[in-house]
Amino acid sequence: MATSTRGKLGIVVGGGPAPGINGVISSVTIEAINRNLEVIGIRDGFKHLAVGDYTQVRPLTIPDVAPYYQRGGSLLGTSRTNPAKDPAHMAAVIEGLNQLGIKYLVTIGGDDTAYSGSQVYAHAKGAIKVAHVPKTIDNDLPLPPGIPTFGFETARHYGVQMARNLHEDAKTTSRWYIVVSMGRAAGHLALGIGKASAATVTLIAEELKHKDVTLELICDIIIGSMIKRKAQGKGYGVAVLAEGLMEQIGEEKLRTILEKNPGKFGNIEVDAFGHLRLGEIEFGRMIRTMIAARLKDLGLKFDMIDKDLGYELRCADPIPFDAEYTRNLGYGAVKFLLSPEAEHNGVVITFVGGSMVPRPFPEMIDPVTKKMRTRLVDISGENYEVARRYMIRLEQSDFDDPARLERLAAVVKMEPTQFRQRFEYIVR
Repeated sequence: MATSTRGKLGIVVGGGPAPGINGVISSVTIEAINRNLEVIGIRDGFKHLAVGDYTQVRPLTIPDVAPYYQRGGSLLGTSRTNPAKDPAHMAAVIEGLNQLGIKYLVTIGGDDTAYSGSQVYAHAKGAIKVAHVPKTIDNDLPLPPGIPTFGFETARHYGVQMARNLHEDAKTTSRWYIVVSMGRAAGHLALGIGKASAATVTLIAEELKHKDVTLELICDIIIGSMIKRKAQGKGYGVAVLAEGLMEQIGEEKLRTILEKNPGKFGNIEVDAFGHLRLGEIEFGRMIRTMIAARLKDLGLKFDMIDKDLGYELRCADPIPFDAEYTRNLGYGAVKFLLSPEAEHNGVVITFVGGSMVPRPFPEMIDPVTKKMRTRLVDISGENYEVARRYMIRLEQSDFDDPARLERLAAVVKMEPTQFRQRFEYIVR
């Protein structure tokens, strides 16, 4: 590699994978080298630096990265190591970056990695300039309205393809699929997949925000859709659920269910950031099992299959939207780091209307929670209203129309008043 005249730039990837990571790595590397910087790729996030191992790095050249900008995965790997939790780990990270001679740092990740990047900037006291490129397939970071996080559009694209295939299978075999989509804090991915694939019903946590959320409530909403479909002469469908519904149910209720069914639905574990490891709980199986029991009490039976959707999406090759978007983000990160503004702030890189808008860490990260504000699905807007209008699920109008109510009640051999008593609570 040619001798650098402007210093070294490091790249760190943290958090879960998302389509387009290699696009950012590629564009950062190409632009940095074109601006006469040396590029150092740091392997596995902050994992090695945090324990004083400064050998897990690799120089990056344009030939190294150019073939990968449209490939999924991460050339540098990733990890969820959080050096900000332990002062000794943060000190080791700063020492490692200094020993490596890194003057500029690009972090790629979600809100936890953003906070780690902000702490590198703060502890380095201006010696290391930091730009964070936000990524998550959950689309829950507080970017400007209408601007997705990179990776979301690709994850939705492939998620929709899978959901459409499952719908065709459901129709062919007369069964129901219970699909659980990734999305810990917000239901963007579940809603995006459900809406674009014309799923029968989609349920996200935002809709139930002000309710006492129980497993029974979630199951009854889906059962209501099954009954309504049955009344229409169709014994099949696809229900898409956001995994964040587990957090709405709450750890205490989930723990009770798991203790009553040891080993049947997984175990409660937390990650390095204190998050409930939702992937360790077989939420789809839990829902399917309880629906089957509740259907039996109603004298109904549907063939059901549960399917988790998320890991298949995270390392997919980016669609053109994300391939272009990540090129913009990587270029923007380098441009910012070499600008006078980088002397005053570490930032999160965003784009609005084709122009880069670097947002200082203090504007994006809550000093109390040490996270970015969560961008939730706006259930008051027409985007969600349209989704609801095309779902097949029980609505208040079904209970207000005597003829409809009678048809629904007949499916489960109930009197209309009985059906109302049993199911009207889910639409209130």
